This record gives sequence, C-alpha cells and structure tokens, in this order.
Amino acid sequence: MPAIVEALGGSAAPALARAAGGVIQILRKSGEAVATLPSAPSTVLPTYLYDADTPRLLATPRHYAYIKIAEGCDYKCGFCIIPKLRGHYRSRPHDSIIREAEALAARGVKELLLISQDTTFYGIDRGERGALARLLTALQRVAGIEWIRMLYLYPTTIGDDVLDAMAANDKVCRYVDLPLQHASDSVLKRMKRPGTRASYERLLDRIRTRVPEVTLRTTVIVGYPGETAADVAELQAFVKAVGFDHLGVFTYSHEEGTTAHDLADDVPAATKERRRASLMALQQRIVARTHKSRVGRQVRLLVDGPSTEHELVLRARTAGQAPDIDPLVYLTDCDPSAVTAGQFLDAEIVASQGYDLLARPLAVAEPA
Repeated sequence: MPAIVEALGGSAAPALARAAGGVIQILRKSGEAVATLPSAPSTVLPTYLYDADTPRLLATPRHYAYIKIAEGCDYKCGFCIIPKLRGHYRSRPHDSIIREAEALAARGVKELLLISQDTTFYGIDRGERGALARLLTALQRVAGIEWIRMLYLYPTTIGDDVLDAMAANDKVCRYVDLPLQHASDSVLKRMKRPGTRASYERLLDRIRTRVPEVTLRTTVIVGYPGETAADVAELQAFVKAVGFDHLGVFTYSHEEGTTAHDLADDVPAATKERRRASLMALQQRIVARTHKSRVGRQVRLLVDGPSTEHELVLRARTAGQAPDIDPLVYLTDCDPSAVTAGQFLDAEIVASQGYDLLARPLAVAEPA
C-alpha cells in the first residue's frame, strides 16, 4: 500500500517521531508534557515506557482492563521478533502500576489483566527480587478491583513466592497462562526455548500443588523447522498427560528477522494444519471430560454482556476464563434486563456445549 510509510509498534515512539519528521510530546490530561521524544534512527531499540500519568483510552469494555507492567524482552526465541521490535525488558515502577490500577478502579474497572512479554520476570531487571509477589499483594488492596489476572508467564521465572501470592490473595485469579510452545526436547532446543518436557512436567506439578484448583492455559506451535512425526507424538502425549484447561495451537509462520528464518521451512502447510487439527481434537476430548465433572458445581461469574447469538442469553466468565482468548459461560435461565456487564453473580453449571459451559444464575448481585 503506497500510503503506508512505516509500520511501528506501541513502544516505538521515537521511531514514530522519525517517521513524522520531528519530535513527539507525550502529554498529561492537563496538557503538561510528560516527555519529549526526539526522533531516533531505525537501528536504535525502543526504550519508551508509559506510566500512570500517560493519558489512556480504554479499548475494552469498561469492567476490565489490561495493565502493561513491563515492556520488551531479553529472550532469543527462534520464532520471535519481539526483542527487535520492543527492545530490552524494562519493568515499570511498582507505584506507577498501583496508581494506574487505582485510576482504573475509579472508572469502574473490576478485573485487571497484568501483561508483558514475560510477566513473571517483572522487577528482576531492576534488581528487585520478589517484586511481582509484592505487586500482587498491593493490588489486592485496591478498592473496587475484584479480579487480578496474570497473562504470559514464563517457565523459568515462576517463583514459589508468586504462586504463594496467588494462593493467598483471593482477588488474584488462580489462573496460569504459560506459553510452553512445545514438549519435544529437540524442538525446544531448536526454538531456543529453556527447559525440557520433564522440567515442564515438574513445574506444572509444582503449580498444581501450591495453587489448588488452578486453571492451566498454554499455547504451542506445530510445524517448526525440523519437526517430525515423533516430535508431534511426544507433544500429544504431553498434552494428554497434563490435561490443560485451555490450549491454543498455532502453525509455525516463517518470519523474516527471526533466527528460525535461517532454517528451512520444511514442514508443508497441509501437514502443519493436520497436526494442529489433531492436537485440537485431543484437547476437545480432554475438555469434554473435565466439563462433565463441572456440571452441578456452583461458580462465581463475571458478566461480560449479552450474547451475540440470542438476546435472552448472557455471556459470562469464571475466574478460570480470560476475556477474548478463552471459552465462555452462557447464562440461559435469567432476565438479561436485570443484569449489566461488570456484575458478579453466583450460578450453577448445568451443561456444556463444545468448549463453552451453560449455567443458570442462583442469585444476582446488586450493580456496583
């Protein structure tokens, strides 16, 4: 498209200034300049990091919001270009995150989703060991916030202090999103990922021991250069043995700028898709079994709003379901006019439908 001069990420403000031919000022709501960013050469890695004073427009429904607690990444995964686009890992100060959380709560946000390229590395780059556990405990005290959810955890940086904070603080969702990418040791080595299948299994056992009834979510990639049928069989055995609550499967994409691009993209597209479909079929059987055991249980739900499929059905989630990426709970025996998005209610699981659950409300809380 000839009208596009340059594509830039959200942390590339100096590069945006370069593309615009000048400098960019980041302003507070009052109009006071927070920072002036001069243009930077395209070879310079981004260093910008927003803070609680940066004006923010919510792109989510008003009852939940994402907070980026850090930017950048120092890992060198073979399939990933993020370190080149986002720069080195840099954590936001603790107080800045708390102030942003308080401001979001004042706007009616009920659920905070903490994100970064490696959320469990938070604070380590600043020499602050235990920073994430302390942050979770502090966020627990923010009035108005009901759920705190972490996304994008990393297998080598999940400490017991974080797991203990998850178990001890009732606002912190017992939810671990851990993109493992594969389980074959040879594929993990070619991906330049840390760990092995055995170390991953030990980690997942430790998580389940320290955080009872935790929800486990992971994503994997199939079709990485050199992946064999034996590698896929090992990945399938791993998925079956662990029994993840949520699983995302992606086919490998050969991207310029990654170290994997130097390898031959030797797995045909049709084979990648068959492997993905086979893993998802396995996951569907796992989910069907676990959903059957959930029928009759009472759960606390956060209502997201009306269903797009039927005006008398509501969309909701348990603490084990993140917005946008996980399946939903559909409320089918209620008056939608009596419930608004952002309300919590107690419900009973009555059935399942594919990856989703069906429930009926037991009581409806008063709107906040």
